[in-house]
Amino acid sequence: MTTKPINPTDTTQPATPCSPLKAPPPPDRTFGMRFTSTPRGARLARRLAAVRLDAWGIPYGTDPHDAIVLIVAELAANAVSHGHVPGRDFHLRLHATPDGRTVRVEVTDTRTERHPRRPALAESAAGVEETGRGLLLVSQLATRWDWHPRPDGPGKTVWAEYEQVRAALREWNGYDPGVREQAAPNAELDRRIGEARGRTA
Repeated sequence: MTTKPINPTDTTQPATPCSPLKAPPPPDRTFGMRFTSTPRGARLARRLAAVRLDAWGIPYGTDPHDAIVLIVAELAANAVSHGHVPGRDFHLRLHATPDGRTVRVEVTDTRTERHPRRPALAESAAGVEETGRGLLLVSQLATRWDWHPRPDGPGKTVWAEYEQVRAALREWNGYDPGVREQAAPNAELDRRIGEARGRTA
């Protein structure tokens, strides 16, 4: 008895399914945390923002890093000084777009009766009160900023965006964040965040 050889061109043979390779999704570059509405909470927010930006490839000592950290510091200080409600925290959220070009800073407090001036008014009336001076600095550092009522409760969110991060980093000594790891390993990032917290104790 003979067996019929398998025809290599036989289309009845089951084919191995082949799925096209997909590029991995860009890492989520969002950081959010609540902080006590105290000067210590504001300092911790600034330090943790600095650590996170460095982990995202916006290193210490570069113009974008310094500007964004200063924006965080000003908005956090305003939340503590002018948005403070006893027993309530403020919330910081940082988000970098997947292409790394824009970083958005949002600081939310729970005070409803005091609102910052809108950007045009803040620039024309700066120096009248502390919030005006702080927001004037933010307006000089950020591409745009504004505020809106907090959607999930009492209070407001003040936000600012810093654009052209990559272009500024390339200008800074030819540095390109595309050649660096997109995020530090979790263990290393956790260690650095722990160190930053310890320095504020």
